[in-house]
Amino acid sequence: MYFKQFLNDETGCSSYFIASRQSNEAAVVDPDFEVQPYLDLARERGYRIKFVIDTHLHADHVSGNRRLAAASGAEVCLHEAAEVAFPCRKLRDGEELRLGQVVLRVVHTPGHRPESISILVINPPRSPEPSMVLSGDTLFVGDVGRPDFGGPEGAREQYASVQKLLGLDDYVAVFPAHFEGPCGKGMCGRPSSTIGFERRFNPLLQVPQEEFVQRAAEVPARPLNMNAILATNQGLGNYEWARPGGDGEVARLSADEAPRWLREHQAFVLDVREPWEYAAGHVPGAVSIPQADLALRLAEIPKDREVLAVCASGGRSLRAAQFLKRLHYEQVANLDGGTNGWIKAGQPVER
Repeated sequence: MYFKQFLNDETGCSSYFIASRQSNEAAVVDPDFEVQPYLDLARERGYRIKFVIDTHLHADHVSGNRRLAAASGAEVCLHEAAEVAFPCRKLRDGEELRLGQVVLRVVHTPGHRPESISILVINPPRSPEPSMVLSGDTLFVGDVGRPDFGGPEGAREQYASVQKLLGLDDYVAVFPAHFEGPCGKGMCGRPSSTIGFERRFNPLLQVPQEEFVQRAAEVPARPLNMNAILATNQGLGNYEWARPGGDGEVARLSADEAPRWLREHQAFVLDVREPWEYAAGHVPGAVSIPQADLALRLAEIPKDREVLAVCASGGRSLRAAQFLKRLHYEQVANLDGGTNGWIKAGQPVER
């Protein structure tokens, strides 16, 4: 068996290339939008990509599944619960995909998303039991995936799915779909772990079920451009340009200097936090456009005025500002310290 992990530092996402050295058949799991590295690897090693598998419909980055399938002749695979507008192989719980002697066994692990799956990797010449699990956004290193839309019910499903994975042997290696990013609040930066280590040291796996559900249901901010990205991954729209990215220089303003700058420039204040955060207190005159909706509401952001991007502490707004710069919004600045810093500086707040 051949196995390679790809790490994308920009998105915090992991993808995987698995192949049989006997049959030269390969599968790519959770492919990045930029598919050339998988094609190059397959060509260099003489592998034929047979399956392209997504563990769920991603909401934080655009999947390269259809692009890779078109370039390689592979079959796109998703769980049967995935609601998509393009043809694909609908996977069922317990189904096995074969790459020569290598077996990829599907485990339905809903919670993060209804269609979420994990994939057990079995190489029978070495062992009849799984040696690794590609855990998607179900089990992370030091965390679990957040329930995207399920709230408490999604958190209960997530608990049951995690317990299913914890039934694996301690030695089984865990390879998740993320090593950092918005899909989990406490992820460790390590790109892999083992079932035994997570069982013993993952903080969320040390608490009773009700506490797990309560903590997992406390959903963090939705990812940048989530709604446009999800629609693209479902085949319901084409917003490939909305994928996060951009590292252009963005002007930074402190909470002390921002009020005068706002008066002088008559700037548009863009608050990219969640609606409930905005309602609790915001910079006077700020317009609420949550980062999840940003790509779909660009028409509301003027290009002929200065724009000040604002969030809670400055991180989300910086990424939003960089995205806007990539789309040629040239007059964009970021509020250092965000709304929290604004309030701490004693500046006025609207509710």
